[in-house]
Amino acid sequence: MTRVYIGIGSNIERELHIVAALDRLDAVFSDLLISPVYESEAIGFAGAPFLNLVVGFDTLLSVAELLSLLRRVESDNGNEGNQPKFSARSLDLDLLLYGNYCGVIHDIVLPRADITDYAYALWPLTDIAGEELHPRLRKTYRELREQFGDAQKLWPVAFHWRNNDLSAVQRAS
Repeated sequence: MTRVYIGIGSNIERELHIVAALDRLDAVFSDLLISPVYESEAIGFAGAPFLNLVVGFDTLLSVAELLSLLRRVESDNGNEGNQPKFSARSLDLDLLLYGNYCGVIHDIVLPRADITDYAYALWPLTDIAGEELHPRLRKTYRELREQFGDAQKLWPVAFHWRNNDLSAVQRAS
């Protein structure tokens, strides 16, 4: 089994698509570890604020199989994957970490640079994996967050999924 962390984001019908993503991931991978939900300003374009969170779970799927599943969930929620990098999204599912793998696999670089580049990935990841080490930098996510600064605007928001209050770390089983 490999522990993976997935970043989830949406700025179009945000609650609808995040709930759909959580439902689908929970149906495939039980025992999800779910971060609090944050709201953030759009980065790189003028747009509605995003809701972001990170989900962790263990899987036997390969990177290719996992990416294929994530693309299907995005597509089922109106994201056909042909939008510019900085644009509105109904649902964006990003593989942030696949165990301690470092390198390029299936056209993505792992660990994903978003972890150290964007608060919307680092903060929720820290909430559920704060004492784990970044596989390349060999610093904990908590240390990386402390060094990050506050240039990006991000704030926790109330969010409920299946009677779980996602304003605190949750384990869905």
